[in-house]
Amino acid sequence: MRITHKPTYSFLLLTIALIFVNTLIAWLLSIPLGPGGEPSIYPAVAVMILFTLYFGAYGAIAAYAGGFIGAGILRGTVPPEVAVYWALADFWQALIPLVALRMLRINLDLSTRRDLVNVILFAVIINNAFGAAWGGVTLALGHVIEWAEVTSVFTSWFASNVILTALILLPALFYLTPKVAKSRLFVKEYWN
Repeated sequence: MRITHKPTYSFLLLTIALIFVNTLIAWLLSIPLGPGGEPSIYPAVAVMILFTLYFGAYGAIAAYAGGFIGAGILRGTVPPEVAVYWALADFWQALIPLVALRMLRINLDLSTRRDLVNVILFAVIINNAFGAAWGGVTLALGHVIEWAEVTSVFTSWFASNVILTALILLPALFYLTPKVAKSRLFVKEYWN
C-alpha cells in the first residue's frame, strides 16, 4: 500500500494566499452602515465560509486573519485592541459550518435536499447568527457602540450576512465543488 502525503509547504502557501484574499475582500468590499461603523454589507463572509469548506481549518484561520487585518486594521472599523477579539466573529462564522457539515458528512456539491438544507442551516443561518451576536457584543464590550445598539447591530449584521452568504455561497458550492474537490489542496476533513 502506497501512502502519499501532501507537502506541508503547500498548505502554508495556501493559508497565506487565503489570508491575502480575505484581507483584500474584507478591506475593499465592506460597506459600513451600522451605528458603530461595523461592516453591514460584508461579502467577505461568504468567501471566507467557502474557503473554509474547501480548505478546512486553514480557511478558518485565514477568515480570522482576513477579518482582523482587512476589516479591523486596514479599514479601521474598530480599534486594534478590539479587533483582536471582534474578528473572531469571522472565525466562528467559517468554523461552525466546517465542523457541522463534516460531522454530518454533507456533500458540498448540494446534490441532495439533505445537503442543501444542512448547508443553509449551518453555513447560512446558525453561523451568521452566532457571528452577528459575537460581533455586536464585542463592539459593546470594546466601547465602539452602546449596549442599547447591540440589537440593531445584530439585526443588520445577521440579515445582510444571511442574504450575501445565500447569494454567493450556494451557487459557488453547486458549480465549483466538482472542480475544487479534485484539487490536491481540497481538504476532506479539517487539516488533510
